[in-house]
Amino acid sequence: MSLKLSGLLLFLVLVFNASAQVENNTTLMTIAGRPVTVGEFMSIYQKNNVKGETIDKKSMDEYLELFINFKLKVLQAEELGLDTVSSFIKELDGYRDQLAKPYFTDETTMNHLLQEAYERKQFDLRASHIYFRVKPDATSQDTLNAYNKAVEARNKIIKGEPFDNVVMEYSEDPSAKDREATAQHPFMKGNRGDLGYFTVFDMVYPFETAAYNTQVGQISKPIRTDYGYHIIKVTDRITALGDFMVAHLFLSIPKGATLADSARVKAKIDSLYALLKSGAKFEDLVKTNSDDKGSAPKGGVLPKRGVNRLMPEFIAAISKIKNVGDFSEPVQTPGYGWHIVKLVERKPFGTFDEEKADLKQRIMKDSRSQEINDAVIARIEKEYGYTENAKAIDDFYTLVTDSIFEGKWDASQALEKTQTMFKIGSETFTQREFARYLQSKQKKGEKKDIRLYVNSMYTDFVNESILNYENGFLEQKYPDFRALMKEYRDGILLFDLTDQKVWSKAIKDTTGLQEFYQKNKSNYMWGQRVDASIYTLKNPALAAKVKNFIKSGLGESDILKEVNSDTAKVLSIESGKFSKKDNSLIDTIAWTPGISKDITVNGGIVFVNIRRILKPEPKTLNEARGLITADYQNYLEKDWIRYLRSKYPVVVNNEVLAKIK
Repeated sequence: MSLKLSGLLLFLVLVFNASAQVENNTTLMTIAGRPVTVGEFMSIYQKNNVKGETIDKKSMDEYLELFINFKLKVLQAEELGLDTVSSFIKELDGYRDQLAKPYFTDETTMNHLLQEAYERKQFDLRASHIYFRVKPDATSQDTLNAYNKAVEARNKIIKGEPFDNVVMEYSEDPSAKDREATAQHPFMKGNRGDLGYFTVFDMVYPFETAAYNTQVGQISKPIRTDYGYHIIKVTDRITALGDFMVAHLFLSIPKGATLADSARVKAKIDSLYALLKSGAKFEDLVKTNSDDKGSAPKGGVLPKRGVNRLMPEFIAAISKIKNVGDFSEPVQTPGYGWHIVKLVERKPFGTFDEEKADLKQRIMKDSRSQEINDAVIARIEKEYGYTENAKAIDDFYTLVTDSIFEGKWDASQALEKTQTMFKIGSETFTQREFARYLQSKQKKGEKKDIRLYVNSMYTDFVNESILNYENGFLEQKYPDFRALMKEYRDGILLFDLTDQKVWSKAIKDTTGLQEFYQKNKSNYMWGQRVDASIYTLKNPALAAKVKNFIKSGLGESDILKEVNSDTAKVLSIESGKFSKKDNSLIDTIAWTPGISKDITVNGGIVFVNIRRILKPEPKTLNEARGLITADYQNYLEKDWIRYLRSKYPVVVNNEVLAKIK
């Protein structure tokens, strides 16, 4: 939320905080001839009366005056044209976009996604996949070819062929297969499709759903994502580790190590494990033995990472540790070496209600939020009646050429077409409007199948148009939204005009501020003060010497030079004009000119030299600028309201007001 919005909201709460459905259309008053209803006033009054106290006649009278002042200020802002300024329109539109979001959600779909995400969050999965690359905008033939290959591969697995073998034969995931050694990198063994462990939100939504709906040891049907087709094999399902922190004692196996070398590392990790079981301190063994030099000085503690950021063997070992402070048996990670893992911290999951806000935020940033969008669009289509002209859509394909992928498509021919493509409610959308949309969206990019491209853009055009259509009816359909928008509109106008007339003016109008100060400076008085210096000496033996310097008229800077040396600072002096309660020491001594008695403090002494007693006098403008500016703002506010009251007639229907009271 912007700083201005925060200030605006606070300002509105303090002044009027308007919004609520108008329930009574009886005119309570007129302001410059404009009627104000009982419903408008009472909804504002009741919303501001947050504690639910019984309506008090006096407080209502006071509130009525505040309400009238508010309406007068907004009226002047309108007459000055502040509601037509581009910056105002842009700001209000920005707030409207934020305020409209709750009306473009589907609670049923959202609740389903929330419950689903929470349930999935309870488990971490380990899975492997066979990947068949297909672009999101691939032709139907390319898509079918990839799907048929996926079915063929799956059938082989079902008939008993090992999953790893099928991965090596079919998968287009480069990480699945071995990479031979080159001058740039050594030999790298492929992962055979193993994706390690993951949890909710770690994978694209269709992949995640298929994985969570597949039993351990089973394989899924071919699943389509934006990347292509996948066949998923779930290899493990564990209780979710959640938010955890671990430490490890690590012994590396160097690349190219012999069997004998590997055996020696294994023997050493086993001996360290035995020491731990016999009571040795984990952190001590880490510092003297671990090959992870980054974590060893910290007792082996690793940065917090999710399950999808650690080797699966590592995660499997952690999942078997029951209690914080316990450690695992030695576990080997391929290509690295041996580890003993200690569980340092584990934060349990919260309840559904505790996790709900975070899950909702993540859902809205995830591709699954499209399900909410689709549900909203389907609701709007059903509510207003959506119809489509398939022929008009089909005719459009011939109007678009490959030049659109160079950003050079000539839309002139398409702009002459006026067939209706679809209709929502009372609004009709033609080929010409779709042509304008395509023309505005074209840009240089990869060449695609024209039919698929037009279909995709048409879907976007329809969805945007449907949402915009509903957006135009929000104020009409939802009185609470209409009232909220009025609150923001009037609030921004009030904020901007008050800034011009009062807040900024009081700061910028230096002449006016000076004149106000001169007329009212008796309101900003100093009480009795002393002009004094406080001498603090660490060495009491030097007190007499310092006092003689003072009596001789030596300046304070010279006294400091005489007493202090480059290596020893034994004297400090605090000078100024002091009022009561400014300084506790000043308050304890008698206010008479001259040098006070010595006061012992922490082995040293303190005394005060009072030069003179200052009589009460007005503070200068700079000395009280903050307070004077605030008072000047109040003065400007009152003067402005007097002007508004004289300019715009206010007529209250006292009979109606009496009934309200």
